[in-house]
Amino acid sequence: MEIGLYTFGDTFPDPVTGKTTTAREKLRDTVRFAKLADEVGLDVFAVGEHHRLDMAISSPPVVLAACAEATTRIKLSPATTLLNTLDPVRVFEDFATLDLLSNGRAELLVGRGSFVESFALFGYDLHDYDSLFAEKLDLLLEINRSERVTWEGRHRPALHDAEVSPRPERPLPIWIGVGGTPESAIRAGRLGLPMNIAILGGPARFAGLASLYRRAAAQAGHRTTRLAVSSHGLLADDARQAKEDYAARWLDLMRKGLKNRFPPRDVPREAFEAEMGPRGAVFAGDAKEAIEKIRWEREVLGIDRLMLQMDWGGMPYAKVARAVEILGTEVAPAVRQEFPG
Repeated sequence: MEIGLYTFGDTFPDPVTGKTTTAREKLRDTVRFAKLADEVGLDVFAVGEHHRLDMAISSPPVVLAACAEATTRIKLSPATTLLNTLDPVRVFEDFATLDLLSNGRAELLVGRGSFVESFALFGYDLHDYDSLFAEKLDLLLEINRSERVTWEGRHRPALHDAEVSPRPERPLPIWIGVGGTPESAIRAGRLGLPMNIAILGGPARFAGLASLYRRAAAQAGHRTTRLAVSSHGLLADDARQAKEDYAARWLDLMRKGLKNRFPPRDVPREAFEAEMGPRGAVFAGDAKEAIEKIRWEREVLGIDRLMLQMDWGGMPYAKVARAVEILGTEVAPAVRQEFPG
């Protein structure tokens, strides 16, 4: 089983210290996190794509190229590439280049995303949300299969025996990011692609989605599947302190709201405590609690990969760095020993 780390590069102010990280500082910290994740033995490092002033990463392949130079072993991936509003040819060329620069460590995680700023920014109609993704995914998969492509669709000019370069030394691993839509899980299974579920609450309720995915894959004749989940959290030597640190920043973010994502709202502390508990989605606590929760999620969902975001909401670098160390040196070895390969 694989354990990884991801970041959106947010620059939200820390409600405890009042400090706001600049975009420059956050980008530099992102490369530092990648280097540390590599050093402590984590399997994957991923950066999200957003087009808004409170998140510093709008170009994952550029950031990941910097991470590639600072690392030697860890896989490098977006989390997630917003394929609806990008050109699949450009996406493939960027990540093929990253793959060559990193000696074969690049992956692609593509999805539709939960923010919508990129539609107006790049001149797309939000009403085409799903059809854009379906068509562009079809083209991306065709490019990944063949160095010369002939293809025609509705949203993009046709290609006629087009060369797409450079070529990676093997086809790029392409994952599908899913937020909870059954149709998306069925599509991933039907195509035989690995699937990553973004889980922000109640992991057990996604068991049906995992079953749909595996059933669709089997019906399409695909013998193997791979399932990952992405969650939030913070690890520390003191489990209670980890929960307090994480809750302070998450509950503050809930109270303020997030433009184009959710309105301000008060979340009862007891409800949030449940999410940080043994059957909740948030990995806030010590190494032992994290291992127990991974064991449970693997039993319920059959996961092959866990991705954690631990720098959300202005969390100080030192706290996140210690969390990464615990994840890599205490949690990951125990999980791999119990669930090898």
